[in-house]
Amino acid sequence: MKMFYPIRRIFSRAPKHLAPGSSRAERGQYGEDLAAAHCERELGYRIIARNWRHKRDELDIICQEGPVLIFIEVRARAADALVSGFHSVDRRKKKVLRRACKAYINQLQKRPKHVRFDVIDIAIAPSGEGTVHHYANVLLFSKHYTCQS
Repeated sequence: MKMFYPIRRIFSRAPKHLAPGSSRAERGQYGEDLAAAHCERELGYRIIARNWRHKRDELDIICQEGPVLIFIEVRARAADALVSGFHSVDRRKKKVLRRACKAYINQLQKRPKHVRFDVIDIAIAPSGEGTVHHYANVLLFSKHYTCQS
């Protein structure tokens, strides 16, 4: 069974700072809220879904920019982490994301002509302030992949 979550405008929900001593789940939620706000405010994307799940896979944010369907993976990490959020999306994680993206596309009645995969890396400073780094069009699918049936 596929679940769809209503999306509310999140302009007022995006927190400015992460509270000290926050848990991993709170850090992840903070990062996703910041990324979603960035997608709407700065990039002008229309958010279709957040935290879309299929079996054990999850897509953090699904957006649309004109005719392009955009899947976004959000990574929130400490600003001084050894591995950045972008580089933490390794081959194994890309395989899981590819499977989830295909599941989402397959359940659509009208499949998009163009899809894209982005990574948003949230670097969280010790003060609790997050900085957004957006990496557009990250290689996830082969150049010959088509979502048309």
